[in-house]
Formats: sequence, C-alpha cells, structure tokens
Amino acid sequence: MRERWLWYGAAVVAVLVPTLVMQPGALPIGCSAAAAVAAAIRPPRRVWIVVALSALSLVAGLLHRGPLGLASVLGVVEVGGLLVLTARLARCRPVLEVVVAGLAIEAAMAGFALRSTLRLPVPTWTESLTGVAVASACLGGALGVGLYLRSLDLRRARAVVEARRAQRLEVARDLHDFVAHEVTGIVLEAQAAQLGELDPAAYRRIEEAGLRALASMDHTVRVLRLPDDDPPPTRVYGLADLPGLVGRFGATGTAHAALHLDPGLELPRELEAMVHHTVLEALTNVRRHAGTASQVTVSVTRVPGPAVEVSITDTGAACGPRSRRGGGTGLDGLRERAGTLGGVVTAGPHGPGWRVVCRLPY
Repeated sequence: MRERWLWYGAAVVAVLVPTLVMQPGALPIGCSAAAAVAAAIRPPRRVWIVVALSALSLVAGLLHRGPLGLASVLGVVEVGGLLVLTARLARCRPVLEVVVAGLAIEAAMAGFALRSTLRLPVPTWTESLTGVAVASACLGGALGVGLYLRSLDLRRARAVVEARRAQRLEVARDLHDFVAHEVTGIVLEAQAAQLGELDPAAYRRIEEAGLRALASMDHTVRVLRLPDDDPPPTRVYGLADLPGLVGRFGATGTAHAALHLDPGLELPRELEAMVHHTVLEALTNVRRHAGTASQVTVSVTRVPGPAVEVSITDTGAACGPRSRRGGGTGLDGLRERAGTLGGVVTAGPHGPGWRVVCRLPY
C-alpha cells in the first residue's frame, strides 16, 4: 500500500509542478493528467475509481477556459495514461469491470477530442467527429493489446497447469511401477512358502517389500491429491539406487542377479531417472514372465555417440512379448519415454532368454 501511494505522489509531483510554474491556469487539466498517469502506473483496485478519473477529465475540460498551450501537452499525457490504464485493465481484470471502465474512458477520450476541436478558429462537425473516431480507434487498440496479453497469460497459465498435471501423473505412474515391483516379489515369496521352500530370512524381505509398497501407494495418493498449482514432491531415482534395486531382486526368487556399472559414470538427472526406470520395468517383467530364469545381468555402460546403454538380460524362456498388460507403462511406455530423450528401446529373444536394451544419447 505504501509503495502504491509513493508512485501516486511521484506522478502528481511530476505533472503538477511544471503546470504550476508554466501555466497555473491549466491546473484542472494538470490534475486530471496527473491522476491518469498515476492510475496507469498503479491501476486502482476498484472500477468506480476509473469512472471517477474519467469524470474528472470531463470536468477539467469544462473548467479550463485559458489558452491551449501547455494544456494541449497535458491532454496528450492524460490520453497516454488512459490508454495504458485501459490496456492494463483489459489484461487482468474481470470482463464486466473492463466493459464499465472502457465506457468511462471512452467518454473521457471523446471529451478530450471535442475540447481540442471545438476550440479551433473555425470548428466544424467533421473535425469533431474525426477527432472522436481517432480517440475511439486508439482506445480500441489499447483494448486489443490488453486482450492479447491476457490471452498469452491464460495460455501460459494453462501450460503450467497441464505440465504440472502431467508431472504428477508421471510421478504416480513411476510410483505405481515401484508398487508392482515390490508386490510381485511378495507374490513370489508367498508361492515359495506354499511349496515349503521359504527360508526364515524371507519373512523379513516380505515385510520390507510390503512397507516399501505401502509407502509408495501413500505417496501416490498424496501426489494425486495435490492442487494444480503445487508441484509434486518426489525424489529422482538414479544410478546410486541401482545396486539396492538389483540386490533386492536377487534376494527374492531363484534368479541370481548381477550389476555391471561403468565406474565414474555421470549422467544428467533425467537420464539417470530413465536408466533406473528401465531396469525397474525389466526386472518386474522378468519376475512376471520368466520365472524359470536362473541368471539376470544388468549392465550400464558407455558407448560411442556419446551415449549410455542399459541392458537387462535373463536366461528365462523367450515366450512372446513381455509388455505389461495390467497397468504400468510396459515396454511401449519405455519406448515412448526414451523417445522423448532421443533414445531407443529394443526388446526380444537373446540366446535362451530375453534381453531389453535402452540406448540414450547425452
């Protein structure tokens, strides 16, 4: 509030001081011009103030009886302030307020045109109508500029909302894949228990997997309930999480899992997330579709390009496509996600088993 009044005071001083020094008789028009400039700098919050400013402009034109001189210059300043005010109101105020303010400012602009043309040596209706038409055209231009800026603001706001919604859905999909991975491991442990093959340490693994799945589901619900203007709180999984992921996979079931990670490999954040997501999806598919696999090898290496290549190879039977059907993104989702990063994903039979390869340039 204090800053607003400082701006108003500066505008009043900048306009009224020269008026009092050079042409005191033009003080009414100077007051009107100062008010218009102040309103253009800091638009008033109430539309009735704009109506009052327009009325002040009309009254000032009626009260001024002296020579034009400085009054003409002040009138131009006033018109400029009213045009800027119109554009700013059209950009951010409700439609009804813009209509009311526009009509009031149109009256002020017409009054300025008339007081300029009617004081000519030989005034004619043609000149007066032309002046009013020019003023109306200028006002229409200001409205057009304001509405165009308004459309850009709305488009930008919609883009932000859509981007954040897409981000939340992406986070929710990733968390859903974590849940599917953990639940699949729990199912395998339960199946082993039915066959009498469950070792005592498996109970601890089931408990930990269940807790991780519950935490992921809670996080998913929180992310989906966020307002549109709040970014989703999440952490990005990357290369540092691969040893734990592969280790937990190898501890569940009969397949031995090995990880080969190039030492000193550094990738951008989004590529690290993609690498982790690829490994997670591929290991989940191994659990669901290759129960006979005895060996799973995860490799993350540099390749010429420069690029990074992620490969997940298993020794299970190569029986048809292993894209996930009951939710998640599956191999089709992996291909789409890698494509946005300029990469490619291939999957198919490899020796006695299956291999998934993702290559990402960086």
